[in-house]
Amino acid sequence: MALFQYKALTSKGKTRTGNLDAANIADLEKRLLRMGLDLITCNIRNPKKPMLGVRKVQRIDLINFCFHMEQLIVAGVPLLEGLADLRDSLEHPRFQEVIANLIDEVEGGKTLSGAMAEHPVVFDVLFINLIIAGEATGQLGDIFASLTRTIKWQDELVSTTKKLLLFPAFVGSVVLAVTFFLMIYLVPQLVGFIKEMGGKLPFHTRALIATSNFCVHYWYVLLIVPIVLFFGIRFLAAKSARVRYLLDDWKLRIWLIGPVLKKILLSRFANFFAMMYAAGIPILDCLEIAEGIVGNVVIKEALQEVGADIKAGIGIAASFENSGLFPPLVVRMLKVGETTGALDHALLNVSYFYDRDIQDAITKVQAMIEPAMTVILGAILGWVMLSVLGPIYDTISKIKM
Repeated sequence: MALFQYKALTSKGKTRTGNLDAANIADLEKRLLRMGLDLITCNIRNPKKPMLGVRKVQRIDLINFCFHMEQLIVAGVPLLEGLADLRDSLEHPRFQEVIANLIDEVEGGKTLSGAMAEHPVVFDVLFINLIIAGEATGQLGDIFASLTRTIKWQDELVSTTKKLLLFPAFVGSVVLAVTFFLMIYLVPQLVGFIKEMGGKLPFHTRALIATSNFCVHYWYVLLIVPIVLFFGIRFLAAKSARVRYLLDDWKLRIWLIGPVLKKILLSRFANFFAMMYAAGIPILDCLEIAEGIVGNVVIKEALQEVGADIKAGIGIAASFENSGLFPPLVVRMLKVGETTGALDHALLNVSYFYDRDIQDAITKVQAMIEPAMTVILGAILGWVMLSVLGPIYDTISKIKM
């Protein structure tokens, strides 16, 4: 199979460009005809090169896909007919190509999960494993319904995470911009006036002048160093497992933000673990898959310890308790779920517990960050005013009337 970049003609005479996997040009023409397109020109793309301008498949597209597949399967529509109807109704060119490939692979004898595995960028490991479980148990419709709920929840969780990180980043940027303006533009204008007055300057005024001079003469250093540090740390984290571990551990310890990020990651883990366990995937496989989706090395290693304890014969709740990953209240929920045989419901309760806690924590963080930033900005302005007005007041007070 090769990836072709094609230019084709629709039934209405409009041209469409896109990318499609095919064995050869004849196979490409056949696949495009099934999509209602007539091939004009094509060439083989290098899969290693990024496809600029190609719209990615977003979460909302997957949500719609899962919802439609659930409805079609519940209604008794055959899988291939359902995929064909979905392909013809899609307006997303790239996703339409993916669905067309799924149809061809399934017609060629592959299972739906096997066909989806050919598109790892669109369908991740969790998605494919749940489809495998649905095919094995005959509950594919329930799996698609569960995926719809989970992807919606994941989208909301991503929005929550962005909300947590963007607010302090925005406020911090404003404070830095104001400070930069003061040091580069305002303070230098006042410094000349202060020096003309003569007299010995206090330490805080000399410190302000030195800071302002540094900002004026080396402003490019202040702009370049943070960028170099950011990409340097990312490079080191990609090359060194130790640096990646320290970085992920630091993320979980950041004042105010770190604990909330940890709760978000644990909520994601509990939700995905519950969905996989309910689908009939073995618990050790659930843990192994979950290790790849938490996105944090520290939590990943803790989950590996949990898996090792379970393999050694230790109970599920006791294994999580030994890892120190979850607080006592959550461990008690897991114990109840393990005892009653409803571990998936217990994990969903854990996810719900964290979701509620996350919303409250974000509200508190935002309530604390805003006054904290205001105090910092006020302290900087106070430093500037004291350093400028102090010498002026001293000079005026020495004038004899």
